[in-house]
Amino acid sequence: MRSFASYTTSLLPLVLLTFVSLFPTTARAATAAQWRSRSIYQIITDRFALPDPSTPGLLTVPNPNCNPGDQTWCGGTWQSIIANLDYIQGMGFTAIWISPVSENYDGPRTPYGDAYHGYWSQNVTALNPRMGSSDDLKALSNALHARGMYLMVDIVANNVITLNYTNPDLTPFAFNSPDQYHPYCPIDFSNQTSVEQCWLGDTVVALMDVNTENQDVISLYNTWIASLVQEYQIDGLRIDAAKHVRKDFWPGFCGSAGVFCMGEVFGGDVGYNAEYQGYLDSVLDYPGYDYLVSAFTIPGPGNISGLVDAFHQGQELYKDMSVLGSFLENQDNPRWANLSVDPQSLWNAMVWQFLAGGIPIVYYGQEQGLRGNADPYNREPLWPTGYANTTTYQLIGTLNTLRDFLINNAPNFLTANVTVLGATNNEVAIGRGPMVAVMTNRGSPPVNATMGIIGTGFGTGQPLTEVLSCQQVTTGSQGSLLIDYGKGGHASIFMRTNDLHGSGLCGEYTNVNPDINGLSTSNAALPSVARQAPWSAALFAAILVVVLAYAS
Repeated sequence: MRSFASYTTSLLPLVLLTFVSLFPTTARAATAAQWRSRSIYQIITDRFALPDPSTPGLLTVPNPNCNPGDQTWCGGTWQSIIANLDYIQGMGFTAIWISPVSENYDGPRTPYGDAYHGYWSQNVTALNPRMGSSDDLKALSNALHARGMYLMVDIVANNVITLNYTNPDLTPFAFNSPDQYHPYCPIDFSNQTSVEQCWLGDTVVALMDVNTENQDVISLYNTWIASLVQEYQIDGLRIDAAKHVRKDFWPGFCGSAGVFCMGEVFGGDVGYNAEYQGYLDSVLDYPGYDYLVSAFTIPGPGNISGLVDAFHQGQELYKDMSVLGSFLENQDNPRWANLSVDPQSLWNAMVWQFLAGGIPIVYYGQEQGLRGNADPYNREPLWPTGYANTTTYQLIGTLNTLRDFLINNAPNFLTANVTVLGATNNEVAIGRGPMVAVMTNRGSPPVNATMGIIGTGFGTGQPLTEVLSCQQVTTGSQGSLLIDYGKGGHASIFMRTNDLHGSGLCGEYTNVNPDINGLSTSNAALPSVARQAPWSAALFAAILVVVLAYAS
């Protein structure tokens, strides 16, 4: 009989291979259902972090004094993102969205600067060498997956850049035949055909509209996106200018990609935006953004009723609001701090974004209070902030922790209906699962005002914890709550104190499994990979038993 040592030596590789196969290190073919639970940190690669100037192969000299008004490269790379993932994960984010990775125009400076942002696509099938090499992008993907995080990549499929709109040279482009482009015309935004077939940009820097009716174009795009996603293990796509491409192009494109697709449909019309969810998994919630700005910025109209009405309209028209991209800033809109002088306005809006919206997206620098106006001033470098542990940074961490805890412990939290419990000119209260949140546009100064809330779902005399301040409160008759703004216009999030056990919030340790509403027992204390595949650990244990029995 062979010795135990000889059996274990010969079988160990097989056991380890089986173990590894049960615990995948990368997230592949991520679906809308998987993305629903994520939170996203959006990055313009050139502006997030600088690499070491001595790094071999850099095509851009790192510029620590980066001025966004100069509209040129400052030097960020995929490797410099890797070096700062702790900063992102420290806020609790579970995914990043990076600016486009395809080769961009890189010739003489245009009147609008250089293509540092990545949206001036030239050859979509090649990588942008200023961001790094193929190995660097793979390294970023691998580093994220090793942390249990997802990678979303921005995709530009609608257009390519030209500086000569009357007689463009097509030789640098993946599409080099005239019939692969629509003829030049300025866009009439009142006409959908014009929106889809005419050109973005202008006659100075024109963006030639790719003809997505052309079968060669369709074939190249579908082949390219399948290859890109597979080679770099990309988990999701953000689709730039989605409304400028015919709607029925997207199902084939995203089907070829095989991953979650979120489209940009710029504009504030809920019904128009919702139409695109019939062709894409998700869209960025631009109408919601407009109403959040209108409801919470100071000074501002304080249009809480408009926010509530738009939210109810969205519940009627969207196929699935839980996967909409909810945001307060991005590369095309002014920074929140440029619109609002009071930080409480941002913090209140963020509570709505994380707890009432779909997938929360935070644009790099929002946590540092960057305050640039529209393009290019909203594309500031992040490194002058020193990546400080600001109040907003900490709030994001709290909101991500709470959201993840609710996802893991409250039955169907993400798909549960969000109910508006009450609204005034200054406040709105919502209920979702075991949580009640109240947001206000009153601002930081103390004010002699209160808001009463009924129908919370809590019982009379119920001990609650207000999650943001960690204060203990008790409900009134039939679960009623009274919010006092004598210390300023703060947001409030209430949960039963017992339901917070195991959350890691307000001194509650994470090694306790709560039973929220008596409906589910948490496995939040388990490692993330065990939560994703709890049967794997049992199967691995069974394999070990068989091995040991055979060896004996």
